[in-house]
Amino acid sequence: MIKKVVMENLLCSGCAKKIEDEIKTIKSINNATFNFANQTMLLDVTEEYNEQEMLPKIKKIVDSIEDGVNTYLYKNKDTVKKNTNNSYNSFFIGVLVYLIAYMFRANLSSLFEVSLYIVGYIFISSKIIRKTIKGIRRKDIFNENMLMFIATLAAMFLKEYFEASLVIIFYTLGEYLQQKAVSKSKNEVKGLIDLKVDYSNVLIGNTIVIKEPEEIEVDDVIVVKNGEKIPVDGIIVEGYSSLNSSALTGESRLVDVKVNDNVLSGNINVGKVLKIKATKIYEDSTVARLIDLIENSTNHKSAPENFITKFARVYTPVVSVLALLMFMIPTLLGYKTIDENIYNAAIFLVISCPCALVLSIPLSYFAGIGAAAKEGILFKGSTYLHMLTEVDTIGIDKTGTLTNGFFSVNDYSSDEVLKIIASAERYSNHPIAKSIVEYYEGDYINFVDIEEIPGKGLSASFENNVYIIGNDELMKQHHVKYKKVRSVGTVIYLAKEKKYIGHMIITDSLKQNTVRAIKKMKKRFNITMLTGDNFEVASDVALALNSINFKSNLLPEDKITEFNNLDSKNYKMFIGDGINDSPLLKNADIGVAMGNGSEIAIDVADIIIIDDDLEKINTATKIAIRTKRIVYQNIVLSIGVKVLFLTLAGFGKTSMLEAIFADVGISLIAVLNSLRIIYGFNFIKESNRELRQATKFFKAFGNITSMSIIELLTDQEYSIEELAKELKKSTVDIYRHVEKLVKQGLVKETVINDNVVFALKDECVKDIICIAYKHLDE
Repeated sequence: MIKKVVMENLLCSGCAKKIEDEIKTIKSINNATFNFANQTMLLDVTEEYNEQEMLPKIKKIVDSIEDGVNTYLYKNKDTVKKNTNNSYNSFFIGVLVYLIAYMFRANLSSLFEVSLYIVGYIFISSKIIRKTIKGIRRKDIFNENMLMFIATLAAMFLKEYFEASLVIIFYTLGEYLQQKAVSKSKNEVKGLIDLKVDYSNVLIGNTIVIKEPEEIEVDDVIVVKNGEKIPVDGIIVEGYSSLNSSALTGESRLVDVKVNDNVLSGNINVGKVLKIKATKIYEDSTVARLIDLIENSTNHKSAPENFITKFARVYTPVVSVLALLMFMIPTLLGYKTIDENIYNAAIFLVISCPCALVLSIPLSYFAGIGAAAKEGILFKGSTYLHMLTEVDTIGIDKTGTLTNGFFSVNDYSSDEVLKIIASAERYSNHPIAKSIVEYYEGDYINFVDIEEIPGKGLSASFENNVYIIGNDELMKQHHVKYKKVRSVGTVIYLAKEKKYIGHMIITDSLKQNTVRAIKKMKKRFNITMLTGDNFEVASDVALALNSINFKSNLLPEDKITEFNNLDSKNYKMFIGDGINDSPLLKNADIGVAMGNGSEIAIDVADIIIIDDDLEKINTATKIAIRTKRIVYQNIVLSIGVKVLFLTLAGFGKTSMLEAIFADVGISLIAVLNSLRIIYGFNFIKESNRELRQATKFFKAFGNITSMSIIELLTDQEYSIEELAKELKKSTVDIYRHVEKLVKQGLVKETVINDNVVFALKDECVKDIICIAYKHLDE
């Protein structure tokens, strides 16, 4: 059971990790994971957990580790007053005191000047001092606050008041900028996945009542006006319109809907008013489940995140010991003075803070998850985002994944065969069964003792006769002598009392983007189709998909065996959508479910493609590769710079200010580098030249005037005046359309005998027009 506690203003990833570890020690809490996107601690709790009793304990833990964090229950987030962080007030007072001491130092006695510096230091470093004391109380001595406090205290002891104060000032300023950067990235990611539905219009009698989406009940009728989001999943009972699914899929395409169509929450109505009967409550609807998936995406951490967490635990104590040795060894050997050795050790401590790594790597992965969510791809954890970059083998289901899953009756032996099969299949929920029942329009036979045999078919009884309806395996199992039909499609055989009667052929079609998606995927992955269909059907589909590998006639348990037998040097991924795919989706290194598939498949999968578009696998891979590249850039940058500066500090070749750059400066650079994932995810769409070219065509052909201009320019060049005369339009209107076609790269402007004329620039357009005319003539 998952519970949520908001920890507003908790922007320090190191502090969040310490809070997680402390909370895990509570008996009724199994696990705790902090989600930076919504500032929420996700708690995996037992039945003994009482949130009212536990909240004060959790708040005490948070306050003992970090200042200015507002801790409250997630369900109270709309009623709790937001906290403003006033921890910088004392900092500004300290800076003011420090400036007074520095500016008037010539007129002050040395004792008074030193006193002002000390007072200024205490105010400036008050936050660090408080957090250091809290760490000592918790026996957490080796942390970045302790390192900074000891280093600057050493500088003050050496009368380096100027450098000690500047180090704290720059450290605090850097920390503030880091928090702003993290907060900015958090808001950007939340903006990418803006799915929340704020209100709903519920029809009660003849009156529309505005309610919270959470208040909607099944069978309530909801009125969705133009520009509004659908609050819960439902079925249209009145009206027809177009829906913008960009919030769910990342694609700004419109889907036409009408009465009896099922619609998903989160889609935006861009046409006429719709009346929708709710089929789910908000908690179970698509938009609520997607939000929950995104909010829980930090539960599964990637290998680099786990490595950095362990690295930071060891790293800080080690550098503290090294700093002590840097002071003791030269001092005992009589090398340099005690003051110089203290100063060098203090610099070493400042440089050693692991903030850049601890902060930027979780942020990078979360940014990658947010960018993928905007594209309609949901990762259930950063570990799967990381693993995707190392996948080399894919197993893929056929029906509903490669094909539309919209079956149609192609052929049957006789009307009697159609009637018997349709009468029996109406008791099954299989997509093939539904298509047969939908096709048949006659009277039904009232079968009894219907038994469905998974992966094979079914049996049913009528007037003491047993009918067997299914595939080859079922016929062989019942020792039926039948004539094998070799045809492209799914063949259903019919036998009565083990005597063969006839057959039916069911066909399916490939999804629109399947061929293009598989072609791109083959460049990176070894792909094998795993299907329960017969060899002929599987062979035909595999051939249409550039001859991919395939295994046919597989039962659900056979799919797992065949998938496990696939050769792979790294990770293996399975893509499916049905209930029968669920065991394999769970068993695979990475399971990918189609968003329109079964709820069980979506629940057990690690990645969800909301709009069933296989091309999103390539998009997800690109985002994963880009995220991993930036993560490793941050690791190399952070560790590399720190090693360099620590080495220089070991030889006494650096200063306090340079040490601050090695700590705070690199942290800022790493955070900003992480933000490139958010701001740069559009590179995926921009790289698709084929899509851009298709978009140009659609824009041009979607307008009757533009289409007419292109049609005329197919034969010869025209001036603006000539086009206006031919089309009986004003020259201003024609010029406006021609100008757009020129910008789209479809039409070019040339000068002939001092006259400006226009001609087709893209020969592909001319070919399309010619083919269209040829088709019409035929």
